[in-house]
Formats: sequence, structure tokens, C-alpha cells
Amino acid sequence: MSQDRARHVLFQAIHLVAPDVDVASLDEDAPLPEQAGLDEFDVAELAALLSDAVRHQIPLADYQQLSTIRAGLAYLEPRLP
Repeated sequence: MSQDRARHVLFQAIHLVAPDVDVASLDEDAPLPEQAGLDEFDVAELAALLSDAVRHQIPLADYQQLSTIRAGLAYLEPRLP
């Protein structure tokens, strides 16, 4: 169940940052910024939205763990309340 929740939270955050991207069609192993057209400001906004979801600040050093959907899910799943 928590993986489903992590997927929902991540996809919702991607949709808020990049509303024109079809999140269901994204490759889970490809670099997220490139395939969703995210610049560094978009990535920071994505991290801020995810920080709200996990109820603590995602440090800049952890942004790399959000580089793909699969990595983002692995990062989020144990941290979601």
C-alpha cells in the first residue's frame, strides 16, 4: 500500500510542477528532469512539494535520489507518514 501512496504523491507533485506531462507515460528508469522537461527550479519545486508530503525538508544532497521515478519511489516510500 505504501508504494501506491508514494506513486500517487510523486505523480501528483510532478503534475503540479509540469502539468503538460503525461506522468503515466514516463519511463521509471530514465532521468526525470530530461523526460519531463524540468529545469533546476522545477526540480527544487518538486522537492519542496515532496517535502510537504513527507513532513520534513528534503536536503539538497538528496535531490539525486529523486532523479528517476523508481529512485524517487524508493526514497519516498519509507518516509511517508
